[in-house]
Amino acid sequence: MTLAEESFHGALPPTSGEAKAHMDGTSEKEEAPGQAVMRTGAAVPRRRAVGRLVMHSMAMFGREFCYAVEAAFVTPVLLSVGLPKNLYSLVWLISPILGFVLQPVVGSASDHCTCSWGRRRPYILGLGIIMLLGMALYLNGDVMISAFIDERDKQRTWAIVITMLGVVLFDFAADFIDGPIKAYLFDVCSHQDKEKGLHYHALFTGLGGALGYLTGAMDWGQTILGYTLASEFQVIFFFAALVFIICLTVHLCSIPEVPLRYENEEAKFLLEATEPHKYSSIEEEIKNGYLKSACAEMKSAAKPGKCAVASRTEEKRQMTLKSLLKTLSSMPSHYRYLCVSHLFGWMAFLSNMLFFTDFMGQVVYHGNPYAPHNSTLYLTYKTGVEMGCWGLCINAIASSVYSYLQKVLLPYIGLKGLYFIGYLLFGLGTGLIGLFPNVYSTLALCSLFGVMSSTLYTVPFHLIATYHKEEEESLKLQEGEQAGERGKGIDCAALTCMVQLAQIILGVGLGLLVSAAGSAVTVISASTVALVGCCFVAFCVRYVD
Repeated sequence: MTLAEESFHGALPPTSGEAKAHMDGTSEKEEAPGQAVMRTGAAVPRRRAVGRLVMHSMAMFGREFCYAVEAAFVTPVLLSVGLPKNLYSLVWLISPILGFVLQPVVGSASDHCTCSWGRRRPYILGLGIIMLLGMALYLNGDVMISAFIDERDKQRTWAIVITMLGVVLFDFAADFIDGPIKAYLFDVCSHQDKEKGLHYHALFTGLGGALGYLTGAMDWGQTILGYTLASEFQVIFFFAALVFIICLTVHLCSIPEVPLRYENEEAKFLLEATEPHKYSSIEEEIKNGYLKSACAEMKSAAKPGKCAVASRTEEKRQMTLKSLLKTLSSMPSHYRYLCVSHLFGWMAFLSNMLFFTDFMGQVVYHGNPYAPHNSTLYLTYKTGVEMGCWGLCINAIASSVYSYLQKVLLPYIGLKGLYFIGYLLFGLGTGLIGLFPNVYSTLALCSLFGVMSSTLYTVPFHLIATYHKEEEESLKLQEGEQAGERGKGIDCAALTCMVQLAQIILGVGLGLLVSAAGSAVTVISASTVALVGCCFVAFCVRYVD
């Protein structure tokens, strides 16, 4: 008997004395492969080796490396091609609007993807390719246009267009890819490994960011690569592309997915054979590919009348935009409150991070990015940008360290304590930076940014996994209710959508504030929003004991 057959028989309730005897005879075989069986009778993924979880986390390392490069260089790049200030908001708005609209659709579509390679990995690969394309355009756009167009005015116009397109594509894909990566982890791991995997994700996110900011802080213009390639930006692209390709390849080869085989006949039989069943128990296992064999052997047990009902139910489950919006609007309140708290966190974090290097150059170092490139004011600004990269490097290292400390602190203060502390420390730290813009104090307080970063990448998704586990173990579906209509993919996508919504809000409001009051307003805004988020995290978010 194959592993899939063993899991199948372990998941079904005995429908007859013969079936019961057969299940008793195979109980010893079920223990060998390491398949756990829940009280609901559904098989869950086996435990994963640490090496596999580390390989899975490499995608976060590569993604954050590229994110760090963008955070350090996107403002200087846009300024270098002559982007007008009134177009800043447009750059930050296009990508998040696309992501906010499309991410839940793609997240739900991946829940039903029948690709032979798995449900999540095709989307991860596609988004990774878009990330590389966007990074190539915004870091090399000026050089590319100069090679094809000689007229100076046209060069400037097309350089702005290509650079903006690159930033939009990169932001869209880099934000989008987080949801499928988290859903992939949840699909192939047990609950214990989900917690461990999230901590590894945060750890490698911090390490990738640290290496990315460190790469940005170095002066590559005086190196062999700097002399060989056309500009420093091309050197940065070379390293970023190389790191990301290696990390993405390792991630895609980390843990194999079992393809979804959600065939009509299997669904009919399983829905009949397991009624009544618990939240996302059998259907989730079908979608995860663990229950796909031996259906032909036992189809006769299903009644023709209820098969027709199951067939209509499956047809009703075909994904439409209307049904998707209905699913999101009917999201349980504790999921909705978690999304709102995540929105507050990302609004605070992004309002600080997007303009931090510019803040260091203009406010802390008193430079001017619009001065002539050989002037003292511009060189001072450039020094501030490089020092800002070192500050972001400190943030990334602190994120890695704190992701490890979270494991130590979790048994003592719980998820609520971790969530509250992350928001509180970030709010206090950014407030002090805004009030006292000193080089050394700012660099020291950058470590608190890492606490917030690690919190945003772990605690909300940890809570999602906890909610799913609680529902799978303790909630019974009412008769006739559809199981698993809102899968893990769409829940992760809804949570990740808050990043895009935060960018939309900031793109509309923060660009105008920066134009009117300068970069100093960004850290004050970050502090205010984080402290408001503190109250929301403490009083509105639901925590499972």
